[in-house]
Amino acid sequence: MYFVKSIKSPLGKIDLVATDEALVALYTKEDEHKPLLEKAIKVTEHLVLCSVEKQLDEYFKGQRTDFSISVKPTGTNFQESAWRALQKIPFGKVWSYGEQAKFLKKPKAQRAVGGANGKNPIPIIIPCHRVIGATGKLTGFSGGMKMKIFLLKLEGHEVDHHGLKLI
Repeated sequence: MYFVKSIKSPLGKIDLVATDEALVALYTKEDEHKPLLEKAIKVTEHLVLCSVEKQLDEYFKGQRTDFSISVKPTGTNFQESAWRALQKIPFGKVWSYGEQAKFLKKPKAQRAVGGANGKNPIPIIIPCHRVIGATGKLTGFSGGMKMKIFLLKLEGHEVDHHGLKLI
């Protein structure tokens, strides 16, 4: 059974979806496809969802640098390994797609890594915004470039006025 709670954030409305044990999806207004919302029961009080809401609020206020939330994203074996790798990137750091591929011991799989990151169902908490192109350019992001730039700035990065390259 899935439960959903909508929260306000500096990024706008966020829909959090969880089971009794773990967060399974985080949807922003940019998400066009929100498959679990149709299956979820709206709640205001839920142990997992209230914990996620509190931790996201602390993160957005600059009071939290990592999350202690049980997550259970669903994807292929490769996608799930790519998402676990994302969780190893520390707050305030970035990896290139190549670095993430090397971490996975698949050094030629940069494009596959990018594809997997683009399907990450729990952005922000599974920090796909921390992955950039090899040259330092900001590349595509499922939540939109404004969101990626916002999150990178929140984590202490300087982004140029075009929002294309980390300085």
